[in-house]
Amino acid sequence: MRVLIVEDETRLAQNIAAAIREAAGYAVDLAADGETGLDLASNGVYDLMVLDLMLPRMNGLDVLRRLRSSRNITPVLILTAQTGKESVVELLNAGADDYLAKPFDLGELLARVKALIRRGKGMAHPVIRFRDLELDTLAQTVHRAGREIELSPSEYRILEYLIHQTRTIVSKEALLEHLYDYNWQRHSNVIEAHISNLRRKLDSGFDTPMIETLRGRGYRLVREP
Repeated sequence: MRVLIVEDETRLAQNIAAAIREAAGYAVDLAADGETGLDLASNGVYDLMVLDLMLPRMNGLDVLRRLRSSRNITPVLILTAQTGKESVVELLNAGADDYLAKPFDLGELLARVKALIRRGKGMAHPVIRFRDLELDTLAQTVHRAGREIELSPSEYRILEYLIHQTRTIVSKEALLEHLYDYNWQRHSNVIEAHISNLRRKLDSGFDTPMIETLRGRGYRLVREP
């Protein structure tokens, strides 16, 4: 998963980014003003945008309106000090998916981030199932046919991304971009190793493989034969 944080308070932005990286394992990009945030959101692929309202160069509400007018459907969580009914209605009408009043608890922010990403993928429940595979996105545990499978954090993040994309082929580049920050190029040789380990762990004791490779195109989960 990849999250964009648009927040001009440097310490707050860094605290949010650290919490999302450490607790959820998502990749995070930062923008300190509205114009940069809009440019990143318009030209990148994000699973969620955390957007402050009071920003230099372009305020958050204008960023949100510009995104929605361009038919960008990335879920947006607004951070705001304005919690009056009229302000909230204006945000929702402009296309916000949720809002959080400042000051806020980081634990609540993380819960909302995860919920919005699940909803954005059409999976509102924290437990995601595919065939006999079950992922609990809150506990970050994996079971196959009822048997718990121990995965490393990176292996779990790859599997979670694949299970959110069961109808598409996921390229190596897409996995890298969602696992790491802008310096993902230095990790470019690790995906094959993680996929190999995932296959070994997921398929041990089972007849049907869980992940297939489409040469030159990427990876996807295998549907029932």
